[in-house]
Amino acid sequence: MTDSSQADGESPSQVSEAEATRLAWQAVELAGGARMIYSNPRQPFSPNARKVFEVEGHSIEVRWGEISSPAIVTAAGYVFEIHDQGIELLIRPRQPRTPK
Repeated sequence: MTDSSQADGESPSQVSEAEATRLAWQAVELAGGARMIYSNPRQPFSPNARKVFEVEGHSIEVRWGEISSPAIVTAAGYVFEIHDQGIELLIRPRQPRTPK
């Protein structure tokens, strides 16, 4: 585990959505599980409101929710919202445009 500010050391094109989902799940489990993260929101000024886990060589960031924001996990450019029963994809990484 590390607390670096860079949570996405990998290029989004190197990791598929399925792989990012699997890595995100592993980080959520390392953080205590979806239900524990969802049920225990943190204060914005809390020193442990986010944690970065190394999972299979990827830095995966878990952010506990606050009163006005959801708990999220970020893996290789993919952002997932953490619910009490699992995770849901919110944002995919931008794909470069191909010239026409």
